Amino acid sequence: MSQSQAGTQGQGCPRCRSVTIEVLTNSPIPGVWTIYSCKTCFYAWRSTEPEENTNPEKYPEPFRLNPEDLVNFAIVPTIPLLRES
Repeated sequence: MSQSQAGTQGQGCPRCRSVTIEVLTNSPIPGVWTIYSCKTCFYAWRSTEPEENTNPEKYPEPFRLNPEDLVNFAIVPTIPLLRES
């Protein structure tokens, strides 16, 4: 099992079930925790979180995303520059 799959038991992203997962970082003390990120929906989670946050089968249904729907989501506008005083 690759390091990118270790946090999800090879099942993919808990939120969108995509397999485009990468390791963002590891704990300063080796083996304590790993932070994963989904490149499809941008969900991030730590390997030590509860199973409902790390296991796609137990992730709450109301919060799941369908990767095909992501293109229809609204784009959040950028934060405007500060006004000069």
